[in-house]
Amino acid sequence: MVSLTLPPSLTYSRFHCCEDSLGRSRSRHVSSDNGLGVFPEKSPVSGLIPRPRRIILVRHGQSEGNVDESVYTMVPDPEIGLTQKGWKDSEECGRKIRDLIEKDQVDDWKIYFYASPYERTLQTVRGLGKVFERDRIVAVREEPRLREQDFGFRETLRADIDIGRFQPPGQRTENMNLIIVSHGLTLRVFLMRWYKWTVEQFEGLRNFGNGGMLVMQTGSGGRYSLLVHHSIEELRELGLTDAMLTDQNWQKTARPGELNYDCTTSGPSFFTHFK
Repeated sequence: MVSLTLPPSLTYSRFHCCEDSLGRSRSRHVSSDNGLGVFPEKSPVSGLIPRPRRIILVRHGQSEGNVDESVYTMVPDPEIGLTQKGWKDSEECGRKIRDLIEKDQVDDWKIYFYASPYERTLQTVRGLGKVFERDRIVAVREEPRLREQDFGFRETLRADIDIGRFQPPGQRTENMNLIIVSHGLTLRVFLMRWYKWTVEQFEGLRNFGNGGMLVMQTGSGGRYSLLVHHSIEELRELGLTDAMLTDQNWQKTARPGELNYDCTTSGPSFFTHFK
């Protein structure tokens, strides 16, 4: 076994996963001589980093592969682009997002994009971005963890959100909106990991349409719930069960760090010999 000795000057910071934290201030202390200060997430931060008001999941617009699956035999998957309808899908989704944000009636709102590096998702970002001014867009982050059918490391996106990667120093606002542009299956996996849904619950989910969006918005307690923006009927159409909807209703008022002890993913029904 190899023994690794770290230099005494290196100090560690701790952060809490956004939905599982205890709501404590996320301060980070890094010594000035270890070179890590160039990374935003390693820089000393005073106070609490605001969490985004909402996380908006967007499925890419209609692609050439959605129309003709034989395209996959001629064009590498990452290079398949949008159809003309797909471009229109993206711009229309961008207008819907802007309308949603403007209903907040605040002046300092911003948006930050996470995007799969595939051509159809990057083109979707360009379509979405056409309806926003330059000073509203903080950045676009190409994120390999969001690419098609590659399901590792999705949980670490939550850490990115918690440490405030989307909040540049000097531009922090409670009215930040994260927009995650990816693929149907990948977005379902993201939701599964975020809300700790079971495999059976995941398998009952359906993709939302090309150029469609699903909004995770903070409720009164600070947690993200799909029921803040969407109706029960909309979520049922996506495949959410009664148990999942009950949990989403709890999420509307719960605080970060609280656990829903009435929401179980297994239990007495698993052990069929119980009476």
